Amino acid sequence: MKIALVAHDKKKDDMVQFTLAYQSILEKHELFATGTTGQRIAEATGLKVRRFQSGPLGGDQQIGAMIAQNDMDIVIFFRDPLTAQPHEPDINALIRLADVYEIPLATNMATAEILIMAMERGELNWREIIRNRRHAGGSL
Repeated sequence: MKIALVAHDKKKDDMVQFTLAYQSILEKHELFATGTTGQRIAEATGLKVRRFQSGPLGGDQQIGAMIAQNDMDIVIFFRDPLTAQPHEPDINALIRLADVYEIPLATNMATAEILIMAMERGELNWREIIRNRRHAGGSL
């Protein structure tokens, strides 16, 4: 599975703790992250993470593009709901794309843990079927 990991500044420590806790699961999958978040995850865990630009510089949009191409399976986005974000339109667009393309999205640690455990149990394998069907030019 392809998993996007994104965290606002005040949530980056939480993301690092999350990836440390679930490292044995995450290492079996392709990980993508926005700039600093990806760097912090890689440094703390040794996991291979493909890094995009930081969110305000287009990283959210790069992940959104993968979603629009049906090339992302899960998004874990630890948002900071108490701090205004200068790139809020990009954040909203990313969340909208996840909804449009039915990509499982967690915006907090509690939901992320549920998604990771469901993925580990094989409950998200339907994403591979949909991705393969759409990449082969089929429709649903």
